[in-house]
Amino acid sequence: MKIGIIGLGLIGGSLGLCLKNEKLISCVSGLDISKEHEKKALELGLVHEILSLEEMKKKCDIIFLAIPVEAIINIVKEFEDIDENTTIIDLGSTKQKIIEAVPEKIRANFVPAHPMAGTEYSGPTAAFSGLFNGAVVAICDFKESSEKHVKRSVELFSHLGMKIIFMGAKEHDHHVGLISHLPHAISFSLAAGVLKKENKKNIIALSGTGFNGMIRIAKSSPVMWSDIFKQNKDNLISSIKMFKDELAVCENLVREERWDELRDWMSEARKIREIL
Repeated sequence: MKIGIIGLGLIGGSLGLCLKNEKLISCVSGLDISKEHEKKALELGLVHEILSLEEMKKKCDIIFLAIPVEAIINIVKEFEDIDENTTIIDLGSTKQKIIEAVPEKIRANFVPAHPMAGTEYSGPTAAFSGLFNGAVVAICDFKESSEKHVKRSVELFSHLGMKIIFMGAKEHDHHVGLISHLPHAISFSLAAGVLKKENKKNIIALSGTGFNGMIRIAKSSPVMWSDIFKQNKDNLISSIKMFKDELAVCENLVREERWDELRDWMSEARKIREIL
């Protein structure tokens, strides 16, 4: 089986490394808008070769879209002439807007997927082979995809050691708005606020594991995450409102020195330890 990967950053590069080790894969081809990324991906052995989009469409059995979500929307129309046996798998963090952009002619070829894996780093040098092992991947609105292409994607994800779940795109975007996108919004906000209030010397001197843990994902790519926020705008705004309401509860309990109620509120929140 021949694989194509469009986007050779953390996700695409790590995918290339993983797939090169799979016996069922004979060749992993790459493509990136950045020629520097393409060069680095070859140097690091993330892919076997670099192909143009047209070459990739003719050669590859499966093509992964590991690019920012707005870029996925822009590129899917380029696949209208794809062979019916070619599988296209998008790896974007949003699903509804992407699915709506897929031309009807190739919807059967298209498998919308979201691997719940990543780090705060980006680019080919951030790639590593263990990124997907044990991670969850959500496959969305799979009934609109051809059974053949869904089975192919499930087989490949399984070989990578991923845990596969199926859900609707609307449901997916709601859940990740709370569990993934909101934490990024909070982290970016905390980083922006602290940078405005504190000098670098104090940040370096006093930051501990709590602050560093909260701030880690604010180091993520602004290009990628602004696109995600754009596509999942309504769910993100709803999630932010929920967080602001809870933060207001905390603020009021502290202001009014209701310490017993504050401890009870914290104890309820701490129950999340039982599931994570």
